Amino acid sequence: MTGLATPRIATRAAAIPFGLGKSLRATAGPDSIDLAIGTPGYPEPPAGLVEAAIERLRAGDHQYEETCGSLPARERLATEFTAPTDPVTELTITNGATEALVVALLTLVEPGEEVIVFEPFYTNFLSAIALCGGRPRFVRMHRPSWNFDPDDLAAAFNDKTRAVIVNSPHNPTGHVFGRAELTELAELCARWNVTLISDEVYARFVFDGAMVSATELDALADRCVVLGSLSKSHAVSGWRLGYFRAPGPLTAAIRRVHESITGGTVTPIQNALAHVAAELGGWDQGARMSELRDRSLTAFEGLGLNCFTPAGGCYFLADVPGSGAAYAERLFTETGVIVAPGELFYDDATGVSQIRVAYNKTPETIAEAAERLKGFRA
Repeated sequence: MTGLATPRIATRAAAIPFGLGKSLRATAGPDSIDLAIGTPGYPEPPAGLVEAAIERLRAGDHQYEETCGSLPARERLATEFTAPTDPVTELTITNGATEALVVALLTLVEPGEEVIVFEPFYTNFLSAIALCGGRPRFVRMHRPSWNFDPDDLAAAFNDKTRAVIVNSPHNPTGHVFGRAELTELAELCARWNVTLISDEVYARFVFDGAMVSATELDALADRCVVLGSLSKSHAVSGWRLGYFRAPGPLTAAIRRVHESITGGTVTPIQNALAHVAAELGGWDQGARMSELRDRSLTAFEGLGLNCFTPAGGCYFLADVPGSGAAYAERLFTETGVIVAPGELFYDDATGVSQIRVAYNKTPETIAEAAERLKGFRA
């Protein structure tokens, strides 16, 4: 059949770029070492969690759960927060933190309204903003400590601002937002009636200093959505087990969007979480992750690069000669080691000469990458 018109694609879909993973995996081969994507190679998933998932499948957990998540699983997740959290009215299980972000933005942002994003940024933030018709407004973080300028932040707020996205520990810099920074944000959000969306998926991986959750600030009690996930912390990224915490009235609104989009999450997976509550509560691999960070930094500093030591998370940035894209391509061609070009994490990448390295890999993977890098020179 010929002469058929090409289907019209909605503007909101056309505005969404392919994700970082798709663009970088296209270069991967069987002998390559992927330090670009944060798919966990380390830590290993908790054995009890895997066994519990198998048991729940065998026990017949195959049908719908509550769309907001099973109550025992929500009760377990509520213990992750230092602030009192009502699992019935304030906590919802989602298909990964990505879905939690999207449904929160769809609830809060009208087309044409603005969302403040710290730059460099996690690329999926822009896709989620585009999906709801919003516009990102960038606030640059400044090296080497990756703090923001309070004047820049204040200037970013206006009558169109509806949300601010904070990611702590931060991807890609590893910066951990301190109490003073969050207090500055809280005051501005209150002044402009703006909601803070705090992505805290790397909260278990803080090496230098202390993790401060947005839930700990009283000024944010009525205007904060916290995103969480087990993808990185428990190395089960394929399970798509995320959640969000928000005040009751806001939770009720976001749940309506969540239910319309997904109808709930995978029943045996979330019930597995509830059945191994005791084990997961004491499961912490932060110290080992810190060792992997240090080994990775040593390997790339051995190339003569200026690496920015992350205070937390799974990634760090490094300065490179020339463009990050050209450096990453040559590194892959000559060594088979894949890193992410730094330009991907900026709206305006003028003058950006960086790469991002993911270090949540097995010790063997990091060791092999370090060995290959010994033969590479800029």
